[in-house]
Amino acid sequence: MDEQLKHAPCGFLTLSEDGLILEMNQTLLKILHYSQDSLIGQHVNSILTVPARLFLQFYFFPLVKLEHRVEEMYISLETSKGEEIPVLINALLKSVKERTVVDCIIIPMHKRNEYENELLLAKKETEKALKAKHEAMAELETTLKMLENQKEELLELNQQNQKYKIETKKELELARIIQETSLTEPINNDKFQMEVFYNASGELSGDIYGIYQIDPNRYGIILLDVMGHGISSALITMTLHSLFQRLISAGFTVDFVMKELDSHLHKLFDNNEEARHYSTGIFLLIDTERQTIDYVNAGHPPALWQDPNGTQYELCSTAPPLGTFEGVVFKTNTFTYKKGGRLLLYTDGVDPLASDYLAPLLRNTTSLPLCKLKEEILQSLHNEKNVYHKSDDESFILVDFK
Repeated sequence: MDEQLKHAPCGFLTLSEDGLILEMNQTLLKILHYSQDSLIGQHVNSILTVPARLFLQFYFFPLVKLEHRVEEMYISLETSKGEEIPVLINALLKSVKERTVVDCIIIPMHKRNEYENELLLAKKETEKALKAKHEAMAELETTLKMLENQKEELLELNQQNQKYKIETKKELELARIIQETSLTEPINNDKFQMEVFYNASGELSGDIYGIYQIDPNRYGIILLDVMGHGISSALITMTLHSLFQRLISAGFTVDFVMKELDSHLHKLFDNNEEARHYSTGIFLLIDTERQTIDYVNAGHPPALWQDPNGTQYELCSTAPPLGTFEGVVFKTNTFTYKKGGRLLLYTDGVDPLASDYLAPLLRNTTSLPLCKLKEEILQSLHNEKNVYHKSDDESFILVDFK
């Protein structure tokens, strides 16, 4: 065997008519894990699997003797380690020196089997994907038909929704007008000068206030802030408004008024904890003859009282917000005021940090008329919104004691 054939890229094998191995190239020896010339003289069965032995005996040798050749026959060889190697064998019967031999070209099939398996797997996956595609298309057609049916329904619902939005907007606008109409006008006479500001963050507000002259010497000022803002809060403010208007006008004490408002909220949500709302509030009863102010602050931001000399006092909370706890005792606080003082009441939408900027503003504007002070506060509110982008109901009441 020449050198080129020994190291050819395929196996080469020469067999006798009886199946004895006469020659084998180095490539085949390496494939079968045998050493040089270790198989020469042995029967070819020593490198065949059991099925391949039967196949060569009953088919291969008869066919090669009959037709003198065999092309691309598939068999399996067995290595010295017992591993099975699928191969294709091409054989040619020829005479050499008055002797008949069979030359065989052997091509391992490892990669081809892998490719065939991959092709089979790809075919199965393609068939599966094609089936899924047909199913998806059928489902899509069903969905499209359903969407077409729903489209008409949605168009009709949209028309109804637009109509409802227009009607709701009209109703909310009417409710806003009613809510703002219920607010009392500031009192300006020989005893007081007042300025008020009221601004809802939406269509309706959770803030409500009332200013009342009870008799020639007594005046009541109340400011409430119901939790949240919007329709639910606005409805609650209106129920509270009718109650405190009647109580304050009748001249009841501040602690009694606040207790009645607290009881009203508890009764309102007695059987529905999920809908429960609470309200902060401050109520002042001013007696101009005695020059005293009685007040109760229920969880509300502290009102600011400023003496004529500029000294400030905070009218801080002494009770929890209305509607939070049963059996709360509302204690009246009283102080004597001097004419020439200034009072500021506000909701947390005006100053959520409880006099973080209002107290200095009030102190630095002592000489300003009340209308100018109102403008200063509104400008500060505008600046605060630009910085923090806050959105809440805003109300405040300014009072100058003449």
